[in-house]
Amino acid sequence: MLMIECPWCGPRAESEFSCGGEADIARPLDTEKLTDKEWGDYLFMRKNPRGVHREQWLHTQGCRRWFMATRDTVSYQFLGYETFGGSTAGSGVKPATNDAHEGNKP
Repeated sequence: MLMIECPWCGPRAESEFSCGGEADIARPLDTEKLTDKEWGDYLFMRKNPRGVHREQWLHTQGCRRWFMATRDTVSYQFLGYETFGGSTAGSGVKPATNDAHEGNKP
């Protein structure tokens, strides 16, 4: 089972979360001047990289808060978490583990 560590609630099962997709996408400032293609690119085109990637996650079955996670899309390992108010580095939040890849059962 993939475990994700909510910055507020601690480690929880992946089934409690919803992925909001790629993080750090800036909304265009003047949307009235965008062409249909430019608007479509903003809404739908994502990088989908192989390797380390930043994503937005929502703890839907818990505190219902959004946070950003850095995740390796190859190994599924979560490398770190950030809240939208600042980093959780040094606050006791540990990286999540993917028990299926590590050979451990919960």
